Amino acid sequence: MREEDLNALRRAVESLERPGFAVRLGEIAGKPIELVGRALPEAVSRAVAAATIKALNAALGVALRTMQNEPKAASGLLHKALAAMSGAVGGSFGFAALPIELPISTIIMLRSIGDVARSEGEDLTNPETALTCLQVFALGGLESKADATESGYFAVRGLLAKSVGEAARFITERGVFAEGAPILVRLVAQIASRFGVVVTQKVAAQAVPVIGALGGAAVNYAFIDHFQEVARAHFVVRGLERRYGKDAVRAAYERLRREAPTHNPPQPHAF
Repeated sequence: MREEDLNALRRAVESLERPGFAVRLGEIAGKPIELVGRALPEAVSRAVAAATIKALNAALGVALRTMQNEPKAASGLLHKALAAMSGAVGGSFGFAALPIELPISTIIMLRSIGDVARSEGEDLTNPETALTCLQVFALGGLESKADATESGYFAVRGLLAKSVGEAARFITERGVFAEGAPILVRLVAQIASRFGVVVTQKVAAQAVPVIGALGGAAVNYAFIDHFQEVARAHFVVRGLERRYGKDAVRAAYERLRREAPTHNPPQPHAF
């Protein structure tokens, strides 16, 4: 593997295997968001789960109906600005706005993920690639507690691989997006189980009294920045797999993961 590609993979490992969103939220809210999240009432947790499913279904429709394979650079700043605006609205109206604000934020994030994928050489006219963009929402909810033999990133990819493949074949054969199809429902549920962790952290942060509208914008900015970083790392790995083969890239990834320090605080990376 060329040195520049190895360095790109090293940055991807750091982005995918370290704690991310909760750390960023802790900086905004001034307290550990995981602790706040565990204190959410059961009714709120159920509402978050329902809003997460609704948001992912909306994003799935966008992924398979409207994302085009246009040769343009990733427009990350525009998407962050739009997400911040939707977060400001959510911060102003509180938890009641979540069923409306979360689908909007998720669609904005998905379009940003699509731009990242396109910039890394992915073909968004391929249904499997579009579904892989949706898969990023599951990868963004990693717990960063992978053991010494199994990477959390590759474990989640492996768990979702069958569902993504089956859903892509279903869509290709039917030639249409069939909302409510059991195969797609199962895929969305698998992604929601991990994406919901991050959404709960977001809701917990916005529930902190000092947050308000300005803080809501900051939380959503951190929300999309987190998933943009995860998307960039994920599609860098996929690009390297196309160049060197999956087995070679995974072996190098695991070696770099074992070598990476675990005590340093996360720093932003540019790919």
